[in-house]
Amino acid sequence: MEKKKFSVKDISLTAMFSAVITVTAWLTLPVMTIPVTLQTFGVFLTLLLLGGRDGLISIIVYILLGLVGVPVFSGFKGGISTLFGPTGGYIIGFVFIAVIYLIFTRFGKEKLLIKIAALFIGLLVCYAFGTLWFVFVFNSGEEKIGFISALSMCVIPFVVPDVLKLAAAVLLSRAIEPALAKIGS
Repeated sequence: MEKKKFSVKDISLTAMFSAVITVTAWLTLPVMTIPVTLQTFGVFLTLLLLGGRDGLISIIVYILLGLVGVPVFSGFKGGISTLFGPTGGYIIGFVFIAVIYLIFTRFGKEKLLIKIAALFIGLLVCYAFGTLWFVFVFNSGEEKIGFISALSMCVIPFVVPDVLKLAAAVLLSRAIEPALAKIGS
């Protein structure tokens, strides 16, 4: 298999979609105790439009920016304490979504149902990893929480909004793809 080289377009879009994920992380809907962000929408849209390789790079750039202190995470937060705090596992889980998407689309020939399945399965893995991380970090303090309690607090309220964000990302990506294909051609 021939490796695709990075073009100026690829690099520019990768950087731009790191910014898209950042902006969507800042957009919150205060409908619950824990606000719903559009961050997962940004991750889904990035992967759908850039593909697995460039989408993964874009997500890693986003996480690295936050790691060094740039306030790219929800609530205009950044830094190692945010990434390694109780909810940081969900952010790191975005890498799992991208890797699963990359694997599925490599073997699934970029079919829409394969893309949707990959994003959904990736989201489930992100939930699992993030929840395990949450329990580990939370339980390293004086208070303790079980996995089921953490799921009910950190995942269950977000399943329907995240599925809606996935559907919206699919619809928007279908509308944007033709224009994106014309860039640099």
